[in-house]
Amino acid sequence: MKLALGPLLYYWPRAAVLSFYEDMAASPVDAVYLGEVVCSRRHELAFEDWLAIGANLAAAGKEVVLSAQALTESEGDLKLVCRTVANGRFRVEANDWGAARLLCGARGWVAGPHLNVYNPQTLALVAELGATRWVAPVEATREMVAGTLAERPMDLEAEVFGFGRMPLAFSARCFTARRLNRQKEDCGYACLDFPDGMALETREGKPFLAVNGIQTQSSGVYCLVEELNALRDAGTALLRISPQSRGTAQVLRVLRAAIDGDLSAYDARKALAACSPGKLWNGFWHGRAGVEAA
Repeated sequence: MKLALGPLLYYWPRAAVLSFYEDMAASPVDAVYLGEVVCSRRHELAFEDWLAIGANLAAAGKEVVLSAQALTESEGDLKLVCRTVANGRFRVEANDWGAARLLCGARGWVAGPHLNVYNPQTLALVAELGATRWVAPVEATREMVAGTLAERPMDLEAEVFGFGRMPLAFSARCFTARRLNRQKEDCGYACLDFPDGMALETREGKPFLAVNGIQTQSSGVYCLVEELNALRDAGTALLRISPQSRGTAQVLRVLRAAIDGDLSAYDARKALAACSPGKLWNGFWHGRAGVEAA
């Protein structure tokens, strides 16, 4: 099983982003997804910067995929999606059906987790449109993944979200700006102050969600390190790790060791908990509430 690093969901300073991907070039990751998925107001890096980072990663032997924005709200957003689709060098991950339409007929694109492909019939459709990789929705159960892949086209591979705060939903409203009593159009780029999202608690003081601009995430960290055999049996080819501000390289090393059989699931989970920004959960995989740890 290969390791895939999902797109950076947070807003980090330019220097931090460049340094992060330099580290990733030397990490045991196999595939790296690049680009702005959450908010087009995040301008620390230009589109050309993502292409340059991709070139460096490709030179280091990594597969590079450009991820298209998940929620297209303006003409500027659409232009960015079109540039991503037409980049001419790297494979593209579609995260909404508009991007999938633009990619229709282009062989080799990735059906991202936000397309919400839940069954063999829809999977067959995206494969017919040219997708050769499917990233399962983050709330997918073991049974759903196995059932969806049971009749998949032979050349289509599957990727499952295996570690990180789960990207749950997108909204036209910017939750970070609203929390700080700012307008979305005049947010002051507040997300720069929350490199792993803004944690929210219930009225009882229990962890609830993390907000990341227009995106809501789980407060806990999804972790499937104890489910590697089940993932293989279901037909998973890649395990997706979501970038976090600290410890991503260590997460990749631990998961690589666990996949290769050099580290037990128990020791791997213990090591991952030590470098996680939240409690480890895996409820969705078992058909339970996401906040549970089965």
